[in-house]
Amino acid sequence: MATRHLIRTIVLQSLYEWDFYGKKTDLIHVAERNVTEFGPGIDEPDFIWRLLKGIIEHLPEIDAIIERVAPEWPIDQIAIIDRNVLRLGLYELLYADRNEVPAKVAINEAIEIAKNYGGLSSPRFVNGVLGTVYRELEESVEKESTGTKSTKEDSSAQ
Repeated sequence: MATRHLIRTIVLQSLYEWDFYGKKTDLIHVAERNVTEFGPGIDEPDFIWRLLKGIIEHLPEIDAIIERVAPEWPIDQIAIIDRNVLRLGLYELLYADRNEVPAKVAINEAIEIAKNYGGLSSPRFVNGVLGTVYRELEESVEKESTGTKSTKEDSSAQ
């Protein structure tokens, strides 16, 4: 198992436990224990802390995106594994350094983790949410590069 894949798995396990207990446990302590147990000697331990710190810092925005893109699934009704795979994937897709983690790598990693730890429909659900956000990002970049505005922006400017 590649180091970064293992790190993402440890981050997911830590987020899962933290979320399962209502975010009342010490996430850093949980992550330290999981690193010791599942990833002794990891050669990029700082990657774990960057992911966890980034996810927590952006948690309200990430959860709002999940609720917007999957409106039929309120955040508290999404399976804990799926919810945290999405948090991890969205953080990497939206906030991580694209030179370090390209968008398609973030999506593929999240789907693989969903296959390994989620239910039968988890990979499809994760792919759907992350794919939608990715398409929105690409459309936004395209509009910025061509200087065009969306119909909604055009009508509000009048």
